[in-house]
Amino acid sequence: MDLTVTTNHLAAAAADLVRLVPGKLIDPVLGGVLITADADGVVLGANDRERTARRSCAALVHADGQVLVPGKPLADTLRALTQPQVRLVVEGSRLAIRAEGARFALPLLEVSAHPGVGAAAGGGGSVPGALLAAALATVAASASRDEALPIFTGVRVRSEDSRLVLRATDRYRMTIASLPWVPGEPVDVMVPATLLAEVGRQVAGVGDVHLLAAENQLTLSWPDTTVTTAILDGSFLSETKLALSAVDTHIELDADTLAAATRRVALYSDSWGVIRLEVGDSEVRLRAADQHSGEAEESLKATVTDGRTSPSYRARYLLDALRPFAGTRIRLAIQPGMRATVITSVEPGEVEIRYILMPMLPPKS
Repeated sequence: MDLTVTTNHLAAAAADLVRLVPGKLIDPVLGGVLITADADGVVLGANDRERTARRSCAALVHADGQVLVPGKPLADTLRALTQPQVRLVVEGSRLAIRAEGARFALPLLEVSAHPGVGAAAGGGGSVPGALLAAALATVAASASRDEALPIFTGVRVRSEDSRLVLRATDRYRMTIASLPWVPGEPVDVMVPATLLAEVGRQVAGVGDVHLLAAENQLTLSWPDTTVTTAILDGSFLSETKLALSAVDTHIELDADTLAAATRRVALYSDSWGVIRLEVGDSEVRLRAADQHSGEAEESLKATVTDGRTSPSYRARYLLDALRPFAGTRIRLAIQPGMRATVITSVEPGEVEIRYILMPMLPPKS
């Protein structure tokens, strides 16, 4: 194999690939990148038996070939180079990375031991990449990071007529995002949130992203990139299983104003970071107190209807809930007791977000 390629393009492709498929540290082969060069250019592929990814890149190929090399060293080396072009050429048992005035050589791994990477996928339903990125930035962050409960580390991806609905929960909060969907085959799968978070970062600037579910896996593809992942097993907690019919208090106010006040008042919260949202006739008052920090309160103008239920929340969770609504006016639908609060935008955009937040016991006075 022998090829010349623009350094930045290949470095970006390698970096994206190793973030999508981090590999298995215990097995160098499963942490390797399969490089295939032919007349169409160069394709980088990775497969750790749970995920696969391939990323194509334009290149001037002098000699066809296929090699397997350690993935992270390849990405790190390419990222560190400042020369505009780089040449990859097999030299004995090494893949030489040559740039002007420099040479680096990676060991060749056994290609036959690698599980391989399938051809680029097509078909399925599609969503705009920018909207998918916006939805995943919120939803994936709401999934649990506790691997002991794997079902809560996933995002449920479900097509519902002309909308694609994403749901995630860590049991203390749930986020539901809905975005336009051009239907293909129906999709209803649980996918690791860590993978979808990375997909969201990579598709923000692309066109359409295609999704295809088949044989206990989900394939996502966008220009030059295809990713396949195994799906998670288990029964996902749906918002329909939460009691959301007992709302007795509705509040409308500016999300940024509430977030800023929450940050200030939370400086005086207890060790759990709990603050109380006291509801008045035309205002809400945030309160926090701690025997060591002192106490704080701040009043905000708001439109209040129906009851005056005054819940308490962990400030960190409330701030997370407000983040996707930055720059907008929001509606809080509050239920009495320890039932969930639903946060939505007064004027939803193309990506509709519903954030379901569980209250905490009020701080001790």
